[in-house]
Amino acid sequence: MAVRSTRDQAVLLLRRGVRNAEVARRLGVPTGTIGAWKHHDRAKRGKLPGRKRSTCPHCYGDRLNRSAYAYLLGLYLGDGHILLPNDYRRTQSLQVTCDEKWPGIMDSVEQAMRQVLPNNTPCRVRRTGCRDVKVYSNHLTCLFPQHGPGKKHERTIALEPWQQEIVDAHPWEFLRGLIHSDGCRITNWATRTVGGVTKRYEYPRYFFTNTSADIIGLFTATLDAVGVQWKHASRSNGGFNISVARKDSVALMDAHIGPKC
Repeated sequence: MAVRSTRDQAVLLLRRGVRNAEVARRLGVPTGTIGAWKHHDRAKRGKLPGRKRSTCPHCYGDRLNRSAYAYLLGLYLGDGHILLPNDYRRTQSLQVTCDEKWPGIMDSVEQAMRQVLPNNTPCRVRRTGCRDVKVYSNHLTCLFPQHGPGKKHERTIALEPWQQEIVDAHPWEFLRGLIHSDGCRITNWATRTVGGVTKRYEYPRYFFTNTSADIIGLFTATLDAVGVQWKHASRSNGGFNISVARKDSVALMDAHIGPKC
């Protein structure tokens, strides 16, 4: 039977979970040497600790949380943007700006980022009256191929077939992301006198505003798919404004989206 070398004995003990200092004591070897042997053994087996790689369904075939992705896609198209690496940053970043009035939405954005990119940690950057919820990954342009030079409304925005398949399967999450970024739910009211008594009537409705005709088209096509009736409310400052006001359609939106919080 071959006699194991001191290094082989050390590696065997380390793999069994014996602490470095104890291995050094048993074998009479400096702890620094034991640490180096442990490092080289882990490197050889691909077991070195450190930052996990970012997940990517396209580059690595990783599983994608499709529901969370549909929501995050809506957020990105509505009010998100991707920054590419430059002299000051080495990694792509996705940034979604959230009004501080809606802390619940900030939580939802961060949760979606964690679900879509489970090995990456989102952060929040405080700005005047708002916060940017950000996540870093060099696979963001794989996940959001709509990124490109210039503003979204100045270039064509069209979903890839795999993205459209996800939106078709999770339309309400996609709509929720769009409303949470560039939409709102408001309540109009009016008074009417009936039998000498003045009564107040409230009329809730949803609005979505965007300057990209393509993104408006994605929004209204998805509304059509879930049976929500809509109409063009106005167009000002180069933007499109979509209104959902019919009682049954508002009730449907309330059941799946609801007011911002």
